[in-house]
Amino acid sequence: MVLTGELDEALVVRSRRGDRAAFEELVRRTARLLFAHLYLKTHDAHSAEDLVQETLLIAWRSIADLDDPKTFRGWLMTIANSALVDAARREMRKKRRRGVLGSADELSRAADPGPTPVESAAQADERSRVLKLLESLPQDYRDPLMLRYVAGADYETIGRQLAISNGSLRGLLQRGMKLLREKLTEP
Repeated sequence: MVLTGELDEALVVRSRRGDRAAFEELVRRTARLLFAHLYLKTHDAHSAEDLVQETLLIAWRSIADLDDPKTFRGWLMTIANSALVDAARREMRKKRRRGVLGSADELSRAADPGPTPVESAAQADERSRVLKLLESLPQDYRDPLMLRYVAGADYETIGRQLAISNGSLRGLLQRGMKLLREKLTEP
């Protein structure tokens, strides 16, 4: 039985012995943080979700190799970064092999119900600008903001993942949003 009050280190030790329930609790505690980290790097929710899954699968398969249970989260982030690099390399290989997708005539007949290219570019530029500004914030503000507004985590989950109280979290979110707004209004 996994207790939600159990420390990450104890869960890592149990996971190293093959305890799936302990690893599942670690997943519950870290999945949103991983998603926020990967989303900040990919700017794509679907890619970030796929990379989270890949990261957790690799972590489960190799958790016995983790020497110091206290370094679990850093180890997990290292795996996530490696998965991101590997995915980028795979995508580049696919693009090189793929070649031409279709004739110009076929492509011109394909209807696109989405926004126009100009609208899409404007949205992408704004999203990219906000994410770059978010990346420039101090980590104390960046992590809670990413977990709350990108990963959609609730206050309790964020507090658990970052090991901070609800009051501290609210203060960090408020000050972080103020900083972000200030940066957004700068020319």
